[in-house]
Amino acid sequence: MDDGETWLLQAPDPDLETTIVLRPAPLNHPPALIRAWFDDAADAVVPLHDGTLATARRAADAYARQAKAENTRRAYRAGVRAWCDWCDIHYLKALPAQPEDIVAFLAYERGRGCSVTTIQLRSAAIRYLHHLAGVALPTQHARVTETIAGIRRAAGLAGEHPRKKAAATLAVLTRILEPIGDDLVGLRDRALLLIGFAGALRRSELAAIRVEHLEPRAGGLQLTLPRSKGARTGAIVTIAIPAGTMAFCPVKALYRWLEVAGIREGAVFRRVWQPPAGGGHDQTSARSQILGSQAIDPRTVARIIQARSEAVGFGPGVLGGHSLKRGALTEGMERGVHPTRLKQHGRHKSYAVLDEYLEMGDPFETHPMQGIL
Repeated sequence: MDDGETWLLQAPDPDLETTIVLRPAPLNHPPALIRAWFDDAADAVVPLHDGTLATARRAADAYARQAKAENTRRAYRAGVRAWCDWCDIHYLKALPAQPEDIVAFLAYERGRGCSVTTIQLRSAAIRYLHHLAGVALPTQHARVTETIAGIRRAAGLAGEHPRKKAAATLAVLTRILEPIGDDLVGLRDRALLLIGFAGALRRSELAAIRVEHLEPRAGGLQLTLPRSKGARTGAIVTIAIPAGTMAFCPVKALYRWLEVAGIREGAVFRRVWQPPAGGGHDQTSARSQILGSQAIDPRTVARIIQARSEAVGFGPGVLGGHSLKRGALTEGMERGVHPTRLKQHGRHKSYAVLDEYLEMGDPFETHPMQGIL
């Protein structure tokens, strides 16, 4: 990004093309311009191949940005927006930034109630902003790292620790599923919950499932994930979804949803609109509901899990987007599945990461010294 010329880019939809101007990094410019520049720069759109060295270099730069997951890029955009807005209020330079301004911003964010995780993301976003601009990274300054360490330590001393979402084990999942009806929303949610549990899927993986990713097998269904957080090299991941023998079979639930919704291609889990209340429609009828064409987003997956769990008496926020994956792995652990198989099923790089997803239950009942002392 060392010039301001216009060049043709390949849009996410291969049937569409768009021409945008990528400007050089707006050093020492007003924060609003820096914010707009970062939003464009973080999109990571690969230019169309034209055989030139300049385009090849831009393509390499875009591929490097695509190493960041979409969720990460979204968090960085939010962080840069917050940073630029704060700099605008206080008449400070957002790019390049000064370490003393960054630590003041982080202290401000902490003071207004941001979690330690959010503070770390804010710092990472400012770092990435400077990385894309090709300038020195002020977040590496000792003052910044020590401030973050101090915020983390103060939070720990105050008893503030990240809250993990509860595991949706089989007993929990059964309780959630029992009252779900057979309207379109109910069929979709039942299939989503069961597939997410059986495949130990993250919310982003559930939202991204398409019909072409499904392949019937003798023992159930094979699901292909074009992208998975655990496969950082970009390798395609296949997951076996076994046909169930109990009342709640994930494969039957999925096929039932696809059949009633009439979905034969494209996104599997889609938005469903309810008819207006009092409009003379049967609110419980699948035919009266309107099916969208676009996939739901990962945040909608989390909201579905939360809403369904709260409907059966779980407190607000007890379960969330990670609960299905935690529940599946915890259930496997309690049934004696070997940790290697759990690690493979959960698509984790290490056993340390796997441990973060396991809910250990009663620490005294399963204590390694139980019966020894």
